[in-house]
Amino acid sequence: MDEIDVPAHFLCPISLQLMRDPVTVCTGITYDRENIERWLFSCKNNTCPVTKQCLLDHDLTPNHTLRRLIQAWCTLNASLGVERIPTPKPPIDRTQIVKLLTEAKRFPEKQLKCLTRLRSIAFEGQRNKTCLESAGAIDFLASTMKNNTQEDSTVLSEAAIEVLFHLNLSESQLKALINNEGIQFTESLFHVLRLGNYQSRAYATMLLRSAFEVADPIQLISVKTVLFVEIMRVLRDQISQQASKAALKLVVELFPWGRNRIKGVEGGAVSVLIELLLDASERRSCELILIALDQLCGCAEGRAELLNHGAGVAIVSKKILRVSHVASDRGVRILASICRYSANARVLHEMLQVGAVSKLCLVLQVNCSFKTKERAKEILKLHSAVWKSSPCIPVPLLSSYP
Repeated sequence: MDEIDVPAHFLCPISLQLMRDPVTVCTGITYDRENIERWLFSCKNNTCPVTKQCLLDHDLTPNHTLRRLIQAWCTLNASLGVERIPTPKPPIDRTQIVKLLTEAKRFPEKQLKCLTRLRSIAFEGQRNKTCLESAGAIDFLASTMKNNTQEDSTVLSEAAIEVLFHLNLSESQLKALINNEGIQFTESLFHVLRLGNYQSRAYATMLLRSAFEVADPIQLISVKTVLFVEIMRVLRDQISQQASKAALKLVVELFPWGRNRIKGVEGGAVSVLIELLLDASERRSCELILIALDQLCGCAEGRAELLNHGAGVAIVSKKILRVSHVASDRGVRILASICRYSANARVLHEMLQVGAVSKLCLVLQVNCSFKTKERAKEILKLHSAVWKSSPCIPVPLLSSYP
C-alpha cells in the first residue's frame, strides 16, 4: 500500500492517510471522520485545520460521492493489495440515544441490553460520546450504579461504570455528580470497589481519584475508613499499573485532610505501602508511596505501624539516593519524623543496623537539595550521643558526621 500512488484528494489533510469515512465541514474541506472528530471534540479546537477559519458549527456532512470514488479505486487496485473500505454506519444522533434511555427506564429488564448498546456507541468515537452526554446518559449511568448496589446485581453496575469511565468526564461533570445527593455517586463507586470484578474496581478507583480532585473539603474530610480498606485491596491485588497509580494518587490526595491519616492507618495503609515499596522499581510509584508514608508518619499511629513492620525503616532508608531527589527528600522526612517523635533505644539501634544512619551521612556528601541535607544534619545531631561513636558507620562516612 505504501508503494502505491494514492490520489491526493483521497487523503485526509490531517493524517495524510486514505479516508475511510470522508465528511465535509462548513468551510468545504473534507476530512476523515475519525480525525476531524478528534480535532474538534477531543482536542477542543474550533477552527478548520486547513483554512484556519473559525467553524460556525460542528456539523459533519458525509461526502458520499468521494467515499464511493475511494471504494471504486480500492476495488480497481485490489490486485496490488489494497483493501476495499467498508461503507460506514450512519452516525447516531441524540434522539436515538434519548429513546434508548427512556426505554431502559421504563423497562428495567432491558437495562443490560441498553448498557451494552451504550458501550458500543461510546466506543465508536468522540462525537458519539458528546451525543451521549447531551442526551443525559451520564445521570442515567450514575443512577443505574446507585440502584444496583447489592451483591446479586453487580452486573449492571459493572456495565454502567465501564461506559461512564470511557466518557472521560470533565471536571464540571464530575463535580455535578458528587454534589447530586440523589445519585450518591461516591457511595456507588465504593460499592463497585467492594463488590465488582477486577476491571470494574480499576474503573472505580480511577473515577474516585478524579472525583476527589474536584471535591469540596467537607467531602474530603468525610471519607470513611472502609474506603481506605478497599483502596489498599486494589493496591495489594495489583489489578493494573494504571489502577495502582490512581490508588496511590487518591490516598496522597486524601491523607492530609481531617483524620484521614488515622483512618488510613486503621485501613492497613502502612503495611500495604511498605510491602509495595519492597518490590517497587518504577520511579513515580516509589515517589508516591514515599509521599504517602511521609503523610502517615505525621501521626503517632502511622509512625508506630511503620516501626512495627520489620522492613519499614530499612526499605525507606534503602530508597534514599536510589530513586530521585523527590524520593530522597521524602525518605529523609520519614526518618526525621521517627527520630523526633518516636525514637527510643530500640529504634535508634535499628537505624544503625539497617544502615539508615550511614545513609544520612552519605546524604551530606552527595548532590541533594539544601533542605534534605539540613534535615539529615538535624537528625544526626539530635542523636549524636548514641550514633557518633558507633562502629556501624563506615569511617569514610563518619568523617561527614556533623
